[in-house]
Amino acid sequence: MPELIPITETIGTEVRGIDVTGRISDHDFERIYRAWIDTTILLIRGQKMTPAQQVEFTRRFGEALTYTRSQFNADDHPEILVLSNLTRDGKPIGSAYSGRVWHSDGAYLTDPPTGSMLYAREIPPVGGDTWYGNMYAAYDALPVRVKDRIADLKVVISRVQSRPYNYPDRPPPTAREREEWVDVAHPIVKVHDVSGRKALYVGGNVPWRIQGMDEDESRPLITFLQEFATMPRFTYRHRWQVGDIVLWDNRSAMHMATYYDDVNHRRLMHRTTLAAAR
Repeated sequence: MPELIPITETIGTEVRGIDVTGRISDHDFERIYRAWIDTTILLIRGQKMTPAQQVEFTRRFGEALTYTRSQFNADDHPEILVLSNLTRDGKPIGSAYSGRVWHSDGAYLTDPPTGSMLYAREIPPVGGDTWYGNMYAAYDALPVRVKDRIADLKVVISRVQSRPYNYPDRPPPTAREREEWVDVAHPIVKVHDVSGRKALYVGGNVPWRIQGMDEDESRPLITFLQEFATMPRFTYRHRWQVGDIVLWDNRSAMHMATYYDDVNHRRLMHRTTLAAAR
C-alpha cells in the first residue's frame, strides 16, 4: 500500500512505495488522488518512465492537454512539453527556461489547465529548483476584513502586460501577439471545483489590474495579496533528483522555477498538462 507523507505542515504529499509504470489499484489511486486535491502537490521519487508511460500516468488524473509551445513537444508524444537546454542538430529541443516568477500555468486562458506534471530526466548539479505555494493555506490565513474585501473581485490577467516583467530579455509583443493575447478576468478567490475550498488566484509579480477598480487602489491590493501568498509558511522549495515526479494543482497552487547554469550544465524535464481533472 502506498505511504503518504506530508512534505511540510502546509503543502504537499510525498507518495512512497509505488511504481507509476506498474499496476496501482483503484483504491490506492483514489488515496493518491485525494492527497493531491487536498494538499495541492504530489511528489513521487525514484521513478523510471518512458514518454508514453508518463502520458498514460497523467491520464489517470484527467485529460492530457497540448496547449503551448508546440515546437518543443516531445517526438511522437505531443502531450509532453520538453523543458531543456539541450540541442539537436544545432537547434534547441526544448525551452531552456521559463516560469521564473510566481504563477499558475495558463492563467491567461479563459479555462486554465487544472494540473501539471513534471518529470526529471536530467538535472544540473546545482540550481533549477522549483518553488511551490499553497493558495488554499494563503487564503485561509487572510484576515477576515481582507477576505470580505476581495470576495467578489476579479483580477485582469494581461499576457501583454506580463511580458516585460516575466521575460525582460525577450522582445516586446508583436502587433499580432497583442491582437491574439486578449486580457482575461478571473475571480481573485477561486472555489475549487472538486474540493469546494477557496484559494487565492493572484499570480506572479505583475501588478495586475482589478476589474472595475482605480489603479491607485488596485495596485497595492494586488501587490499585498501576491506577497502574502508567497510567504515562507505557505511555500516549499523542491530540489530535484533524477526520477522525481511532481504533480501540482493549478487551481490551488502557484509555482516558480529558479536559475541554473544552462551554459555548462544539462537539464532535461518532461511536462504533461491536465486540461480537466477526472
